[in-house]
Amino acid sequence: MATGVLALCALTYAQAPTGQTASSGVRFHHVHLNSVSPDAAADYYVKVFTTSVKTTFNGETAVRTGNGPLLLFTKVNTPPPTQPQSAIWHFGWNTPDSRAYLERFHAMKLDVVPMFADPESTVIEISSDALPNFPTTARITELRTQGAQPARVGGFQYLRGPDGALVENAGNFPPPEYFNHVHMFHEDPACAQLWYTTRLGIDAGGPGRGTPIAADNCSRPYEEVTWPAFDKAGMVRNPAGAVLVSDMASILIRPRHGPYVSPRGQIVDHFALSVTDLDATVARLKREGVKVTEDVHRWGTMRAVMIEGPDLVAIELVEATR
Repeated sequence: MATGVLALCALTYAQAPTGQTASSGVRFHHVHLNSVSPDAAADYYVKVFTTSVKTTFNGETAVRTGNGPLLLFTKVNTPPPTQPQSAIWHFGWNTPDSRAYLERFHAMKLDVVPMFADPESTVIEISSDALPNFPTTARITELRTQGAQPARVGGFQYLRGPDGALVENAGNFPPPEYFNHVHMFHEDPACAQLWYTTRLGIDAGGPGRGTPIAADNCSRPYEEVTWPAFDKAGMVRNPAGAVLVSDMASILIRPRHGPYVSPRGQIVDHFALSVTDLDATVARLKREGVKVTEDVHRWGTMRAVMIEGPDLVAIELVEATR
């Protein structure tokens, strides 16, 4: 993924208690990855995030994370692409001590992704080595004048995982570690948040909670770039959006101008949510004009459907087991 199109997230959203479920019954089910070696990829994730376990699910190699959401792996013969950019950016875990995790990752000789702390392109590996609170370029100058220093506690950092997947480690959060989010790029984050909440019935969370969002006011101007960032020119973090799904797992949204491509066939092929009444959900979505790219079909011991969300994102809906 080219550095010029990347941005960094700040996990400042409210966290849901373990087991919380949206009132609609929607739950986060899995992230589906394409991999040239599913077994090796699964082994990687359980070594990096040790509350996860390797398993199988519906005949696919899988990793079950400590709080329940799955990573599923489909075997492909050639390395899956990461470009052109889809609306899916990365996925990640919240951890009790992200700096300690980073030290362990170095000891394991994992591929740590660097980023820039400021406009001078100071290279860092974790956000807490940058000045705090995601300052703009002008604010960095002010903070330096005031003698401000990086917190050097907690923060977020990234790994380049199997097949090129971008994987986040963010801390410091109450133990144990848990799968926390899939992070999206959307042209208009508030509009995307509105789509997730109205079409899928997921609770809104994080930035924008309590602020009415409607179709006529969801397209909002981008704010100034801030730091740290993967891009030497900084990154735009706001307007942002978030929808809280379940089991502490969220869909987080950062602004980025498209156009986007479908993620199908890329490293992160799609993500999946479970719903309690698949037939009724699909019928309603069709009435509301949501594009169904794969109609209801058998998926192993379950049934599933594939729909298209904002900016061509692929979302699988699977029938919840009772």
